[in-house]
Amino acid sequence: MVNFLLKKSYQINNLKILKFKDLWGSFGVFTTIRLIGKPGKLILFQSHFNGLIKSLRKYKIYNKKLEKVVRHLINLNINKNFNYDHLLRVALTKKDISISIRKRLKPKKNFELKIINYKRIDPLTKNLYYKKILKELNKYDPSKIDIALINKGKILETCTSNILLFKDNEYFSPKNNCYIGNTIKYLKGKIKISFKDIYYKDLKKFEEIMLIGSGKGVTPVKYIKEMNWKSKSNFGYKKINKYLNFKSL
Repeated sequence: MVNFLLKKSYQINNLKILKFKDLWGSFGVFTTIRLIGKPGKLILFQSHFNGLIKSLRKYKIYNKKLEKVVRHLINLNINKNFNYDHLLRVALTKKDISISIRKRLKPKKNFELKIINYKRIDPLTKNLYYKKILKELNKYDPSKIDIALINKGKILETCTSNILLFKDNEYFSPKNNCYIGNTIKYLKGKIKISFKDIYYKDLKKFEEIMLIGSGKGVTPVKYIKEMNWKSKSNFGYKKINKYLNFKSL
């Protein structure tokens, strides 16, 4: 169950407040940003903002006024007197912009990864075509389980995060048909990550599997029941966790 702190929608051309629309399934784009502390700090904000603008341009929604509008509405909806541990989502279509703030669910120990055969529509963009993904996610407790997407035998990403794998003291992550998120972009500036095609059948060769993202931070996967995979160490996790202390970013 998603615990929303705030949900607002606006008409882009005049900023008139509308009945809230989550905009899922619409022609448009979004980004989700970690919001922590008092006053609230948006983690890796500029990287998220730049990615959002790039997606707006690709979908031909962009105009220069939108940059100021997005910044204004984000600032307007963050309460400077509130102590946050939340996720702020901004979604835009040609006509509307929606902003929501929801409580971040802290991933629990013994985190499990499920597998489905699916590739996101236009996976290089954070678009709003997420209905299939939301349907799958709603089957499980997101604090305990995420879902990995595979296509043509290759691991792509999860429904919420990038995938980072560890073996022989090296880190690997899928490179094709997935969105390279801002958190893993930041992390690759700190450690060497080899981006390559990773086949589902080869997952058993890896000692550790981790999820990397705004909501997950870095979350170690304990097991994948479908293929009888279990984590064999936590060395790789410990090595990178220090870089994702979001309070210092």
